[in-house]
Amino acid sequence: TMNVEHEISLLVEEIRRLGTRNADGQVSVKFGVLFADEKCANLFEALVGTLKAAKRRKIVTYQGELLLQGVHDNVDIMLLQN
Repeated sequence: TMNVEHEISLLVEEIRRLGTRNADGQVSVKFGVLFADEKCANLFEALVGTLKAAKRRKIVTYQGELLLQGVHDNVDIMLLQN
């Protein structure tokens, strides 16, 4: 079984690495940037699943339920925790 907590902590690290900080100090990254990143592609078997788990735990937020490559490349994924 995969360790969801561990996957989420890796996701948070990658969002910090690839994202930008807004005026409020919150870090966000476009889904397309995360999806296209080679390191992320190797780290996450199911990036979308990890994002959904992180969203359920209120660690990240984004518009919509399911993110699809191409269609949702410009959707912002916002870190809710610093």
